[in-house]
Parts: sequence; C-alpha cells; structure tokens
Amino acid sequence: MRLRALLDTDALGLKLLGGEEELDRTVRGVMTTDLRDPSRYLAGGELVLTGLAWRRDAADSEPFVRILAQAGVAALAAGEAELGPVPEDLVAACAKHRLPLFAVHESVAFATITEHVVRQVSGERAGDLAAVVDRHRRMMTSGPAGGGPDVVLDLLGSDLDLRAWVLSPTGRLIAGPKVGGPALGADLCAKLAAEHLAAARTGRRGPHRVTLGATPYSLFPIRSTGRAPQASRDVRETVLSDWLLAVEADAGDWPEERLDLLQGVTQLIAVERDRRDAARTVRRRLAQEVLELVQTGAAPAEIAARLRVAAPVLLPGLGAAPHWQVVVARVEWEGGEVEGGPVAQSLLEEILVDPLTTGPEPSDRIAVAHTGDEAIALVPLPAVSAEHDGSEEGILADLLLESVRDPLSAGLDDDGRVTLGVSAAVHSAEGLRGALEEARHARRVAAARPGRVCAAGHQELASHVLLLPFVPDDVRRAFTARLLDPLRDYDRRHRAELIPTLEAFLDCDGSWTRCATRLHLHVNTLRYRVGRIEQLTSRDLSRLEDKLDFFLALRMS
Repeated sequence: MRLRALLDTDALGLKLLGGEEELDRTVRGVMTTDLRDPSRYLAGGELVLTGLAWRRDAADSEPFVRILAQAGVAALAAGEAELGPVPEDLVAACAKHRLPLFAVHESVAFATITEHVVRQVSGERAGDLAAVVDRHRRMMTSGPAGGGPDVVLDLLGSDLDLRAWVLSPTGRLIAGPKVGGPALGADLCAKLAAEHLAAARTGRRGPHRVTLGATPYSLFPIRSTGRAPQASRDVRETVLSDWLLAVEADAGDWPEERLDLLQGVTQLIAVERDRRDAARTVRRRLAQEVLELVQTGAAPAEIAARLRVAAPVLLPGLGAAPHWQVVVARVEWEGGEVEGGPVAQSLLEEILVDPLTTGPEPSDRIAVAHTGDEAIALVPLPAVSAEHDGSEEGILADLLLESVRDPLSAGLDDDGRVTLGVSAAVHSAEGLRGALEEARHARRVAAARPGRVCAAGHQELASHVLLLPFVPDDVRRAFTARLLDPLRDYDRRHRAELIPTLEAFLDCDGSWTRCATRLHLHVNTLRYRVGRIEQLTSRDLSRLEDKLDFFLALRMS
C-alpha cells in the first residue's frame, strides 16, 4: 500500500508535517518503537510509530531520523498523546533526510494504525501471490506459440497495469502493447537502449532503473536461453546483442513476487528470440557458402549457382536476379580476448533490418556470415533500371549507423569500436570478389577515423582518404611532426592560433578575403599569420604542393 492511502483514511487521524513529494512510497509493514536506535529491527519499507520517549532534547532528533532513513523506512509517525505537538527539530530532521513525517492525533491509538496497515499489506500480498500463479499459467499457454511477445505484453498491461516494450540493443522497437497509450518514439527507444547498454557494461544486475524526462523506466535484460550464465561470460560477448524489456515503472520498491514475474516474462520472450535466431540459420549458411566460394576464387558460374539458390530465400517472389551489395563489419575490443566475429554478425544483422520493419521476425534482406573477427553481409537489392546511374543505389554508409550510434557507443564504453564498410552494388557473380575487397577497404577507411562507431562507403575510395589508413603510424607521426610541431610550439608560447588559421586558410582554398571574414580578422593580420607559418616551416602556401602537404598533415594529426 502507498503512504498516500494512509493519509486519505480519516479514521487514522494522521496529519502530514513534511514529505508530500514522497507519498507514493510503498508501505510493507509497521513497527512501534521508542528505542534510540531501532535499526536492528528494521528491514525497510516500514511505517515507524513512536511516542518520542527516546527524545531528551533537540539534538536527539537528527541521529534518530538518520538511522531510520538509512534503514529505508517508508515514513515516521509521531504521537501527540504524551508530549503534545511534534517538535520542530524533528520536523527539520525529517525534511533533511527526505523522510515523510506524520503527526498522530492524541485520540488515535497506535494499535488502530497497526491493525489497518497489517490488514491492507497482508491482503495485497495474498492477492499478488494468487495473481502470479494465474498469470504464469496463462502466459505459458498463450506465450510465443500463441502470438509472440505482444501477447505477454498485453497481459502485463491488462493484469498489472504495466506498459512494457521489447527493444533491440540498437533501440529498434520489436514489440509493444496494442493498447494503453501511444507507442514509444524512435528517440526514446534509442535513449532507453543506450541506458541499458551503459548499465549492462558495468556488470550490475538488472533491472536497471532510469528516469527520462519525468517518467521512470525499469530495464530488464532478455538473454538467450541457450547461453551460459552471465557470471561465467565476459559481458562484452552479449552486450551488443541482448534484447531488453523496458517497463514504464520504477521497480525499486517491487516485492520479490513481482520481480520474479517479470523475470519469467523475459524468459518467455527469450524463447521467441531463440526461435528468430533459428530462422536466420538458413540465411547465415547461404552467406557462408557464397563467402567461401568468393574468397577461394571459385568460378563465377559456381558462385552464380549459389546466388540463384540464395535469391528466392532472401527476396521471395523477386523473379529476377537482383543486384548485390556487400557490407563488412568489425567489432574490436581492447585486449583482444573476446572473439569479435559472432558479436559483429549479430550486430550487423540487427543494423541491416529494414527500418520500416517491426517485430521479432528477421528481415528478408539479410544474410550474414563471419570469419575471424569480421562479419560480412550479402545484401540483395532489387534490379535497377537501365537509365539509373547508381548514385542512389543500395545502402548508404553515412545513414547506416545514424540512428544506432548513441546506443552502440554506450555498449562499447571506452574499450570497444564498431567499424563498417559498404561496397557499391554489383549485378553479377563476377563482381562479388571486387565488392568484398571494396567493402573491406572502406571499413579500413572508417577505422582510421576517430570515434567508437564509424562507417565508410565505396564513394570515399576515390578520394585521398583511401591512402591515409595505409600509411604506417611512424611515418604519419614523423610527417605531421615535421610540419605541424613548429606551429604548435609557437601557438603554445604566443597564443597565436596559427594552426586554426592554417586550417581555415586551406578550407577557404587560399582565399584571403573569405578566410579573413571567417576568422573575423583584418586581411593584413591574416597575411602576417600566414607569413609566420611559412617562416616557421620553410614552406610556401602559394604553392599547390605545400598546400597539399599541410592538408594531409592536418588530416593525419
């Protein structure tokens, strides 16, 4: 029962003296005491009744209230029968420790309050136990085989008045209640997934409690039923693949029976997750077979035969040979003790799900294999028309990670990276080997960029950026130090901002007027700074070769 219900019961004669914002606390029991330190008899959640016999002077109130707050009691009720009105020092101490305080009128016996609380709490516990048994029976008979996660979530809403959603680690909405308010927005799903992944990386046991805006949520991990217990695994093996159950409630004061029920819900949904993974087995096997043929240099006719088998499975009813695109992903952890291939495979399958697709069923456009620490996706695309120039064809690297960057960054924390590369579309078996190498090169370009989550596409391979990831680190350091260290040293001593000036000058293509306007400088001041740069580096910024050297040094620094 809630504290608010006590205040609303006129027969108890309670007057609230402080803690109005805490009236939604749950009362699990009641205790009457006049001990100065009753902590050994407190389990948390009690309404403590006291006649104030422990109080000899004002200094006694703060230690007594601190003990109650540390023990997690729900509230304190002080009687007025013996000592009259509740002392102000007790009111102040309760306000300091955010402990709700009631005054009990002298006409009301503590026994009356005790009997009322015990009767209410006992009745609720008995009802909860009976409901738990019934709900388990109903969910087991109408669970995944009878409609999937939505059925379970509807039962939570109708029986426990709990709104809940199943989310992927990237924040994709997999299932939600059919009634009970608007669906979660994409931004909120992404924030909940990020909060869950960040909490999971700490190793804390769920549920994880968060508040977004003014709404509390409790996040329960959904782990595969076929995996080893979490305690025996490195959390990084599954943090980027486990689903989560987001419940719109604060589970911090829930009884064990209700927590057990929600854990049972996650187990039922995990069965559905395992069924979905089993459905992807055929696609994974097809991708693995095609990948092995491509990497071993098999004849194009042999690869084409496997593609003809794959096309109806991946795009049923297509009727014509599609174009194909290759996406390569790599998940890397510091230390290298966690195998990245399976993690990258599961993650890439989730990232490539059609953004318009909801529900636990896998997308028909996914076939992902893994080799070593690398995952490789073979993505079929509808055949484009003859006049199409290919510029908008297929999956675009810069959009691939846009909606999932924040959740993945939280899951990677400070010791992991996800990098992806995307090839151009090809229309025949002969082009797959080149597409695979193109996607791998693009992934290396992405890996050379800063950040935890990066992607690059085939369009970038015609740029100078293709060369930078393959320059040895010692050469990069020597090159940038020779050109930029004199400028950095000068900036450090004189605060001259030569490096920002150089960046702006090159970005403005050497235009004195545009650069001066951008930096809010007089042109003569800009000419002085550029002259100082040339003097310190023995370079001439009017020469194309020297401009290019500075440009590359800045990109590699």
